[in-house]
Amino acid sequence: KACIVLFLAGGPPQHETWDPKPDAASNIRGDFGAIKSSIPGLHVGELMPKLAKQAKRWSVLRAVRTEDNAHSASGYYMLTGRPHSPKGQENATAKDPNLWPSLGAVANKLLPRRGALPGAITLPEHIWNTGMIPWPGQDAGWLGRAADPWLIHCDPNKPNFTMSGLELPPGVDQLRLKQRMALHKQLNDHVDGYARLSDFEGHDAWTNTAIDLLASNNTRKAFNLDEESKETRDRYGRHRFGQSVLLARRLVEAGVSLVQVNWTRDPDGTNDSPMWDTHQKNSYWLKERLMPPMDAAASALIDDLAERGLLDETLVVWMGEFGRTPKINANGGRDHWGNVFSVAMAGGGVRQGAVHGASDMNGAEPKDGVVKPENVLATIFHCLGLGA
Repeated sequence: KACIVLFLAGGPPQHETWDPKPDAASNIRGDFGAIKSSIPGLHVGELMPKLAKQAKRWSVLRAVRTEDNAHSASGYYMLTGRPHSPKGQENATAKDPNLWPSLGAVANKLLPRRGALPGAITLPEHIWNTGMIPWPGQDAGWLGRAADPWLIHCDPNKPNFTMSGLELPPGVDQLRLKQRMALHKQLNDHVDGYARLSDFEGHDAWTNTAIDLLASNNTRKAFNLDEESKETRDRYGRHRFGQSVLLARRLVEAGVSLVQVNWTRDPDGTNDSPMWDTHQKNSYWLKERLMPPMDAAASALIDDLAERGLLDETLVVWMGEFGRTPKINANGGRDHWGNVFSVAMAGGGVRQGAVHGASDMNGAEPKDGVVKPENVLATIFHCLGLGA
């Protein structure tokens, strides 16, 4: 019924996550070891002990490949299933011919609405390169603005977090809202010919969505994280990503079909190693800032969905735009690597405890079982009931 995409922007390293290489040279395997998981024979990076115990619920793809080492171009490929033209273009923007719709837009367009909320939501912000340059492939492209996922800029970890715009303004009660809706319908009937024009399509769709949201008590309830216990909130982690993942679970329960949670740059992130883009001090950033909160939030989501009986009908996808270089550079970091990296999936009907594909001894190239982004998206859409 639903899908939650955990998108670790910047490129999570395959060596320290789902595909460690403990027998490789030290400048390849890195500073961290490999630990046993709950899947016999599968070892994962030592910095994800919670996911290691939970591995029997996951399917790991170890030979995903974009052949593109640019954040925005490879990210476009992962989010749309179409390679960017040209490949390797950094700071790319959404323009022809790279206007294919994102996976959220496709879900929003083709899946029936299950409530007042839009069919697809992205939070806590869009993905951007240094300079606040948004990646292409995050909107509906040629599908039209009406299919855009609802982009929510927020920080659910802030004290007394609320979503503005979901309450009726002072002086407007439900009766007055109904009167305004009647007037809105009359105006639409008079300008019906104009409304058919593509320029009005997105405006009309989002106006109707706004009215639905204002009229729905369940919508406001979905954003109220104070309804969760302290223990649950702590389990996800008291940080923007953790609480965004918890909010994603609540939005799925409220009827949203696809929620994409982006791990974007922290407010104090630096240009040399922003997000998961660890060009410098890879070990430091992974151990101190990245892996523990990711491990906590992702594992908490799976456990929470399972405890609520929602895991079988909710697909969770763990991915980024590419992986990291096999060799550690002179600054102790790993650079961009689209030749081979890992993606993991859980719930939603995918096989549990499976490992598909393999990389070579250094985690540099695919050894077998190559998976392209279009295969990943096809799997997501298949699980959501779209396509053959």
